[in-house]
Amino acid sequence: MAQFYANENLPFPVVEELRRLGHDVLTIREAGYAEQATTDEAVLAFARSQARTLLTLNRRHFVRLHSLNRAHSGIIVCSFDPDFSGQARRIHETVASAGSLSGQLLRVNRPPS
Repeated sequence: MAQFYANENLPFPVVEELRRLGHDVLTIREAGYAEQATTDEAVLAFARSQARTLLTLNRRHFVRLHSLNRAHSGIIVCSFDPDFSGQARRIHETVASAGSLSGQLLRVNRPPS
């Protein structure tokens, strides 16, 4: 299973479901960085230092950071989905089919309605 670092914009029910699916998820709050206006660069650097794949809803900024430097443990950018369990399952399935996450940018989007 994957080791994730969840950005503070990722809904906690998604984190809980990923944990139920067997993933190791550390949140920004649990790491002690919540509500500190931490820059996206610092969020990604912390994830990299912990060898964790970053999970975020902040697609635009992290796609840009990935294009500037692919030396990271993976980035998964998601669109907001009120179906938290479904979103967690899609993340789980994406990771299972991706192989190594190191240096990869993966997108997990809400299915069309």
